[in-house]
Amino acid sequence: MLAIVLALASAIGYGGSDFAAGLASRSAGVIQVTLLASAVSAIVVTAALPFAASHPPSAAALAWGAAAGLGGTTGALALYLGFRHAAFSVAGPISAVGAAGFSVLAGLLLGERPTALALTGIVLALPAIVGVSASAASGTAAGAASAGGRPDEPARDPAEDPAGATGRPAIGVAAGLVAGACFALLFIGLDRAGSGSGLWPVAATQVAELTVALAVAAATRNVRLPGPRLPGPRLPGPRPRLLAAITGAAGAAGTILFFFATHAGFLAITAVLTSLYPAVTIVLARTVLGERLTALRLAGLTLAAACVALIAVGGAG
Repeated sequence: MLAIVLALASAIGYGGSDFAAGLASRSAGVIQVTLLASAVSAIVVTAALPFAASHPPSAAALAWGAAAGLGGTTGALALYLGFRHAAFSVAGPISAVGAAGFSVLAGLLLGERPTALALTGIVLALPAIVGVSASAASGTAAGAASAGGRPDEPARDPAEDPAGATGRPAIGVAAGLVAGACFALLFIGLDRAGSGSGLWPVAATQVAELTVALAVAAATRNVRLPGPRLPGPRLPGPRPRLLAAITGAAGAAGTILFFFATHAGFLAITAVLTSLYPAVTIVLARTVLGERLTALRLAGLTLAAACVALIAVGGAG
């Protein structure tokens, strides 16, 4: 039961991170939001390190943590590519279901054997993820760069704005699959890092994510160099900076909670429950922005609740 609670709390963290990232990206560049969020995530994890007493980290634990960070950032970039070429409702659901599906497969291959009820909940979770992630993607901003929080592009639906996408759904599907596999690597890496090194693997994850974010920002000239006359983009305003900070803090909390969840229960279950994070984005969009709850959203939320109940009754392993 502890694993279920932690995984759902992780979903809340990631969902809140995505919502803040979506709002920030409406008035600031995606790369700048990603960089600021990654920096805040690294600070939060560093501050939490002393409270997770442990032995010195092993090289393997740090390597898995770094692999998880690379998976999270690469997945975000692949997702952005999918959004550029197809509707949010193409790449978003595929990436979310892919992350859950690949994680479940990895868990089963590693010898995990959830109960029949829990497996039923996992099966129900996949269409639930499709419903909630499709609507979340088109309603706010589907994804932020984390697993420390994955910030997304400004809220717009290329299906409704043909000028916003190139009209290549095949590329959107392929990018969604790649993103899902990379996000699964985030989950699997944190799981395989083990629990004997405290939060050091999570710290390695955040360092890897921040390194990639810095490299991308430098390559795209989204980092302002010292000097009043040197070229560079204008820094985001106070509100986008605050939202980016919230994105990073909530994303870091989600990553830490998932790290503990996956070591208290099965990867196949914790990854699926965490992948329900778009439902949190939907609820926040409804509560804060007054967005309409469509039939698809309601169906996804209802199915998500059913799968959580089945997994809770079946046990997390």
